[in-house]
This record gives sequence, C-alpha cells and structure tokens, in this order.
Amino acid sequence: MADSDGGEEETGSGKLRGTRNLEVDGGLREMAKKAAWSVSSCKPGNGVLFLRDDNLDTYWQSDGAQPHLVSIQFQKKVKLQLLAVYVDFKLDESYTPSKISVRAGDGFHNLKQEIKTVELVKPVGWVHVSLSGTDPRETFIHTFMLQVAILSNHLNGRDTHVRQIKVYGPHPNPVPHQPFHFTSPEFITYSTIR
Repeated sequence: MADSDGGEEETGSGKLRGTRNLEVDGGLREMAKKAAWSVSSCKPGNGVLFLRDDNLDTYWQSDGAQPHLVSIQFQKKVKLQLLAVYVDFKLDESYTPSKISVRAGDGFHNLKQEIKTVELVKPVGWVHVSLSGTDPRETFIHTFMLQVAILSNHLNGRDTHVRQIKVYGPHPNPVPHQPFHFTSPEFITYSTIR
C-alpha cells in the first residue's frame, strides 16, 4: 500500500492518495513556466495565478458546472512526461477532486487524445500522473496543449480546489543532432568534430 520511504500511496484498486513531498526524477525539468495558462472558471480572488505561485496555502477555486478545466498551452510542440497536482482532502473536503482526466492536442479545437483518467481517494499532497502511453517505448507525449479536467469531486462537491500544478518533461540533449545523451564534461568535450 504505502511506500516505506514516504512515496506515493496507492490503494489496492489503483486509486491514488498523494505524497507530501514533490520528488521528481533528476532527468526532468519543469516545462509549464513558458506556457499560457487558462481555466474554465474561477471565484474572484482564487484565479489561475494561484496554481503557479509555489504556495501550498493558496488555491484555484472553480465556479460553475463540472467538468472544471485547466488548459496549458505551449508556443511550440514540447515533450511532456509527468503531471504533478497538489490537492489536500483534509483542508478542502468536498472541494477535493476525486476523478481527473488529462488530455492532449494541438489546441482547444483538437483535444481528442485522452492520456489518462485517474481516480483519487482522499488525497493529501502531490499526485503524480505519468503522461507516457500504454506502449513502454513511449516515455513522453509530444504536444502543443495539455488540459486537466476535474470530472468529479469528493462528497459530490460542485466546485473544486487545486493548490498547485506542475508539468515536467525531459531535459533536452545538450548536443544538437546527436543521438546519444552525453552527461559528463569529458564526453561532451569530444562529442563533436571540429
């Protein structure tokens, strides 16, 4: 059930609970800083900026009918591998998402590819959603836009609270047009012909 090292908890049915600390593989970088963020609705004073302020005490609160949408649009096609969402059932109760869908596409008109649907069970902390496909060779998705849809909340709540969202992708290869990824300075020095 729970990892002994404080990792993400998972129930027997594959539903996620969350983890307190955000731990991400060293080969990944935060990608959403250069993206345009939008939400389907928000209460005054709880807008989209609170999803990105790195403060776990603030939150985005939706206002309206479900599904509640968070759209992340990039200027160019990017490789994405991991979505991390911070939610807290202890603080937010019926405002806490219980089912999340993640979609990808070229824009609002073309969000056909549903990557994952995740069910959450009273989550407290960071919930990690892998964006890789069902094929083990697909470690990332290549997309212009990512959309997080909150399909339902705990206790049949109407509006939702999401405290933080982060999106991670692989670090680019430091040597362009090179099929191998050299990591040590010694190898990088000899990776190109002069």
